[in-house]
Amino acid sequence: MTGSTGQPTAGGDPTGGATQQAPGRFSPSGAAAGYRPSATLPFAAEFRRQASRRRTQLALGFMVLLPLIILIAFQFDTGDDDNGRGEFGSLVEFATSGGLNFTLFTIFVSASFLLVVVVALFCGDTVASEASWGSLRYLLAVPVPRARLLAVKLLVALAYSGLAVVTLAGTALLIGTLRYGWEPLRSTVAAQLEPGEGLLRLLAVLGYLAIVLLVVAGLAFLLSVTTDAALGAVGGAVLLWILSSILDQITALGAIRAFLPTHFSTAWLGLLSTPVQTDDVVRGTVSAVCYATLFWGLAFWRFTRKDVTS
Repeated sequence: MTGSTGQPTAGGDPTGGATQQAPGRFSPSGAAAGYRPSATLPFAAEFRRQASRRRTQLALGFMVLLPLIILIAFQFDTGDDDNGRGEFGSLVEFATSGGLNFTLFTIFVSASFLLVVVVALFCGDTVASEASWGSLRYLLAVPVPRARLLAVKLLVALAYSGLAVVTLAGTALLIGTLRYGWEPLRSTVAAQLEPGEGLLRLLAVLGYLAIVLLVVAGLAFLLSVTTDAALGAVGGAVLLWILSSILDQITALGAIRAFLPTHFSTAWLGLLSTPVQTDDVVRGTVSAVCYATLFWGLAFWRFTRKDVTS
């Protein structure tokens, strides 16, 4: 300490009185003492926060409700029509022949749209909603490092997306088994599979679907850090996925179709065949991981450089 002349004083206090403690201490880096970036915005806290939101509760609740709706609908089936007997629709014929088959049918009718919407909802709403509420800049002023904020929000969104998929399949398996019994898995692309092996095949299908949906998660997350409108991020991801699906049906595009993110979205049917067909599954996995990594990388690059004003 120095006195009024700029020279050190013996007591260490400019006034000659008792030494006073500085109101705050800082590390050599300029941060407050004890500040650890890794301790900000814990995963558990964000997980609980998202669990309290109405959209999370409604989305997960609908994952439980959908199998019940399908089960009730089957009670009105008279068996007199041939609805659903398209390329994959013959799964309807086997849906009521066991819990595994009921689960397979539920996954089939949900994979192409419902699960896409749910994943886009969780991943597209997570950052954009904070911006629309005006709370994003306050989170960063806590301060939460931008990269950590994105990482935690992405992990929580992926956790809820995975939970939604598991909830849907688990509910369908439970009520399907209670209603139709624990029977072998049947499909039009494979011989009858014993329940144990059939369950493993279904788990493989869910795993592959989860990987494919990473593309939706990445796209929705990228849009979420780009716009302040949560609905725009969610809707944009769903619309782009639908657009890719439409383009994939245009055979005139030739080899270009193989580079579309939706080209291998139905490759999970190969996991039900006898023997198992994994060529398209491997290609689809590589494609999905590459697209998801690209979208997430762009999201982090964009957000760590943008001027957050909301």
